[in-house]
This record gives sequence, C-alpha cells and structure tokens, in this order.
Amino acid sequence: METKTPKQIVNLLNEYIIGQDEAKKAVAIALYNRYRRMQLPKKMQEDITPKNLLMAGPTGVGKTEIARRLAAIVQAPFVKVEATKFTEVGYVGRDVESMVRDLVNEAVRMEEKDQFDRVRAQAAKEANKTLVRLLVPGIKHEKRQNQMQEMQDMMSMLMGGSQTDKQPTDQEEVTDDIRNQRLTVSEQLNKGLLENREVTIEVEQAPKVNPMGDMMGQMGLDMSSMLSDLVPKKKVKRTLPVKDAREVLIQEESHKLIDYDTLYQKAIERTTNNGIIFIDEIDKITSGNKKNSGEVSREGVQRDILPIVEGSTVQTKYGPVSTDHILFIAAGAFAETKPSDLIPELQGRFPIRVELNALSKDDFVKILKDPADSLLEQYVALLHADSVKLIFTQEAIDRIAQIAYDVNQGTDNIGARRLATILEKLLEDVLYEGPDMEMGEITVTEAYVNEKLSDIITNKDLTKFIL
Repeated sequence: METKTPKQIVNLLNEYIIGQDEAKKAVAIALYNRYRRMQLPKKMQEDITPKNLLMAGPTGVGKTEIARRLAAIVQAPFVKVEATKFTEVGYVGRDVESMVRDLVNEAVRMEEKDQFDRVRAQAAKEANKTLVRLLVPGIKHEKRQNQMQEMQDMMSMLMGGSQTDKQPTDQEEVTDDIRNQRLTVSEQLNKGLLENREVTIEVEQAPKVNPMGDMMGQMGLDMSSMLSDLVPKKKVKRTLPVKDAREVLIQEESHKLIDYDTLYQKAIERTTNNGIIFIDEIDKITSGNKKNSGEVSREGVQRDILPIVEGSTVQTKYGPVSTDHILFIAAGAFAETKPSDLIPELQGRFPIRVELNALSKDDFVKILKDPADSLLEQYVALLHADSVKLIFTQEAIDRIAQIAYDVNQGTDNIGARRLATILEKLLEDVLYEGPDMEMGEITVTEAYVNEKLSDIITNKDLTKFIL
C-alpha cells in the first residue's frame, strides 16, 4: 500500500469529489491508521482492528465514489457489494462470504498485473523470439509420434504410470539461409517495421464458463485448476497482426515466469492488510424497512454479515483469508430508516458515522467543471475526436446546474447522476451531427440550454423519464 498522510489523501480525493469534507476526512484517517498499525510491534498489530465507517446520505452524492477513489489512491484491493443481493443462510442467493472471495480475486488480479509488469521485458524478449520463428519457419520434419501413442501416454499418466520414451514431436531444420533471414526479421521487429504484418499463432483455448465450477469456487474450491493439471489444454490457431500477437505471446510467457504459489500468498496478504469492502444499500436490510415484509429475513442477513465484519476466516480457492483487518465501509440513503434500525451488534462494528449532504446548485456547478476529467471535459474531448470544438459559457453551466437541481427537487433525488442524463439530452443533436461537421465550433449558451431542455423545464410529466 502506498503511504500517504490524511491531508494528502483528502487533497487527492478533492480532485474527483466535490464537497463532503467530513466524509473524506473520516476515510482518510481510517486509511492512514492502517499505516500506523503496521509500524507497531507484531503482537500489538493483532489487537488493533480497523475503525469501519458507516456513510448515510442521499443517492448520487459521492458515497461509492469516495470509497472507490480511496482504494485507487493507495492501490488497495476493493470490491463493492450490495447488501440486498445477499440472502440468509439456507436460502437461494449469494452467501455473505462471497464478498471476501471477490476481494481476494481482485487482489490476485492486482498482484498478477504487478508481477506481469515486473517480468514484461523478459517476456517480450521471449515473445519476439517466437515471432521470429513463426515469421521465418524452419524446415518441418514428420512427427515421430502419432496421435495413438499420445493418447496412450496420457492414459498412462492419468493411471499413475510413466510416460513412454519418445522423440520430440516438433522438430525443424534451420539452414544458414533461414538463420540469416531470422536475423533480418529480428532487426525489423526491434525497429517496429513489422507491426501490421499478420502471423498465425497457437494459443490456449479459453476455458468455457461452467456454472458448477463457479459454485465450487464460491465454496473455496478451484476444480478448474485441478482438472487442468490432469488434462492437457487445447490449442487453437489465431491469425493476428504482429503487434497483437506479441501481446498474446507476452501474456503466455509471463505466466511461465511467475511463481503463482508465491503470487497467491502475496494476494492473500494484500487482502488481509489492505483490502476494502464497500457494502452499499445497507439501509435496505434493516428491520425498519417496510418494503421487506414477507421476504427473506433481512435481520438474518445482518447476522450473517456480522461475523465477517467482526473478524473471521473465510476459505477461498487461494487459501484461508482472515477478515480481522479488512476495512469495511457501509453506506445507505436511510431515507425511510435510520442507522439505529440495524441490529445493535452490527451498529457496534461501524463506530465511525458520517452523514453526507444533499447536493446544492453550486455543488452541481463545481461537479461540472472542477474534478479531473469532469463531465464537461469528457464531452469536449469526445467531440474533439470529430474535430468539433465545444465551448460552454459560464451562464450555460449555471443554467444546467439549476435545471439538474430543480429536477432533483421535483422528482426522485438521484444526486450528481442527474447531470449525466441532462447533458446527454442537451447535447443529443450535437453528438448526432458531430461526425458530419468539418472543423466546426459550437458554443453552448444559456439560450441554447433553455431551448433544448424547454420540455423538461415546463412539462413536469417528462421529468420522470430522465432517470
């Protein structure tokens, strides 16, 4: 985990999230406390558990974005789950332990990416060697072992016997002329002169999705890996440009260079020490939510979540994972309920409470303009791809923000998500005409906003169609 002070974390969050200073400060402190804990003696580390957070606030005000950006800042494994997707033990549905398995899968993906980056130079070197052999093949000789013999060898291995002695199946003769051609091609590859030339490569066939295998994975068993060790992987041929074929070969070579046992162990450590689980819609499983009457006991789901948050060991296909030091961030709108409607034991596992504020018109203006890769910047960049220069006047931005605020007040309040749908409606014609314009320039004024969104402003019945 990258080490950043609480102030540095908040400053980075400010680049993407407008307002909600109290929430950003709370999560920054909770995150930095992990670094503090790692500096203490090993014995004391075990006794210090994360201070989990409970965020309460309307939808679309930044709860999920704060947690997601937080994880990205420190490169921590992160998963978002919805509390309503879980069911009480004994019912059909996802069991609560699956959130930990999802987190480990994410940690494995992150660790694998780091390892791939570390061995990429070596893997690329081997991939280029393979490309040279494919572009300038040697003189092939007949295989000395037929398919029947291969089947017998495979059956012998499965029965515990030894493989019969055999000669190599892929033999080729490399003459001086071929060797010289390969040297030339190797130089051309290194100079990037053959990137668009097509080459046929053999790659492992992608495994088919097996529902039973997924169920076994949820139980902490990896049957697909066990079977793949027994049955040879099938190869398929693909014809690709050299630049794409190289990436495929680099992936294959990287797999050979990595010790996956060590990788899985590091991923588990990364999960236990740095993992973040974001539990959304936790207000929907409170006993005070009347919408849940007649459904699976939501209090039962809370009691199933409780041991995970308190600290337990979950079996995964990569090994056992302790949840003692995983940071849990729960969130909910709590429009019809309140945090105190959660069972007392679960309330106690989220000692830090943060309330997020509804967004004002000024907040909408800032959201449109200030964050890195803001919504307006995104549309400007998209139309720039068609050589169209898109300009928003300040009056237009203020008017867009006011309309978004008014629509939120008049219908369901969905926070900042309202801006995306209003902008899409506003720029519908521009996005449609853009590819056919030549070096055009379009200025979005307040009058243009009023004209394009007049139906939404005047006809309240239309607002329900803007989600």
